[in-house]
Amino acid sequence: MAATTTIEVPHLGGIKVGYHLSGGRYDGSKSTVVLINSMCTTVSLYREQFSNTKLTDVTNLLAIEPLGHGATSAKSEHWTYWDTATMALQVMDKLGIQKAFALGTSQGGWIVVRMALLAPERILGIIPLGTSMDSESADSRTKNCWDPFPIIKPFYEMWSSATETPNFAIDERWCGLVATLGFGNGVPPETVEFWKSTVRDVYRGDEGRRKARMACICLLERDSLLLRLSDVKCPVYWLQGTEDVPFGQTVPAEQIKLFAASKEAKLIPVQGGAHYLNATNPIEVADAILEMVEKHR
Repeated sequence: MAATTTIEVPHLGGIKVGYHLSGGRYDGSKSTVVLINSMCTTVSLYREQFSNTKLTDVTNLLAIEPLGHGATSAKSEHWTYWDTATMALQVMDKLGIQKAFALGTSQGGWIVVRMALLAPERILGIIPLGTSMDSESADSRTKNCWDPFPIIKPFYEMWSSATETPNFAIDERWCGLVATLGFGNGVPPETVEFWKSTVRDVYRGDEGRRKARMACICLLERDSLLLRLSDVKCPVYWLQGTEDVPFGQTVPAEQIKLFAASKEAKLIPVQGGAHYLNATNPIEVADAILEMVEKHR
């Protein structure tokens, strides 16, 4: 469910970061791939990747739970996706990992781009999955992207409180959204129940309420990366499912062209793929990881 291993990093006055590392320790003879999970999920989103020996035989897989997610907690209540990117780089420091590839699902996609912008000498390549590089803009709505404000803002308002809420339990509707939106049609009932249980466990009590609230704020108010994409020099393999509901097909096809200085930037459509591609289409995702690591390590 949430990560069972944590590590302390200094950003924001101190963050306890939840993470999972394949093999339990860093193997310097292998390339490393950092994995950043989607909204209100945990390192468990990458179960398929951790169980794939073709991946773990040749790479260290390091899944890191962003601020507001899983076992990660910060002294500061306020943070942005830039803070999660800095935090992830500091986790690499603590584990002795100088360079890595980085893969991110949905919100993880724009986090790994921030990592590549902040530390271009350390990020060897990025693999965004089911994402967009824009803010939640009006322009994106004209290109078949979702409008999260009517869905998410009522939860933000419900979770905003001037007093502590020690008995807070997250809304069942939110658990259902997390469990179904990213996995597409035909998601198995056991998958739905697993993620409902995970969300309930992570977001409980006053700390859980504050984490969920700030995760919503970060998503709704994030800054666009469009004017920064030409500064990304590393390879970019962007995978987008043909059944991706939040961000569709138009935006990825336009935005991949903005990685003009990348050593290799390509959009890989995944037929029938839903939003959380690493879960719904693990074979295609593994193939992309192995290709990038082989070509650009």
